[in-house]
Amino acid sequence: MSHVTYKIVEHDSGWAYTYDGVFSESFPTHAKALAAARRAALEQRVPGRTESIQYETADGKWHTEAASGSDRPETDVQDTP
Repeated sequence: MSHVTYKIVEHDSGWAYTYDGVFSESFPTHAKALAAARRAALEQRVPGRTESIQYETADGKWHTEAASGSDRPETDVQDTP
């Protein structure tokens, strides 16, 4: 099972949460960014439906596979005041 850790950071004259080099929108306060990160972490754990997905790889080949709706990551939030 994969693991996602959202980190609270200063960003764009405010605060944001980040994961794997991607930032959320900016929030005016640390507390609002922390609350948003906690919501995102909870939402990541919610199972969904198993769906068929298609994607193209860098070499131009198309693939079809089933994405399990129950394959959800473990999540947490790292608060950096």
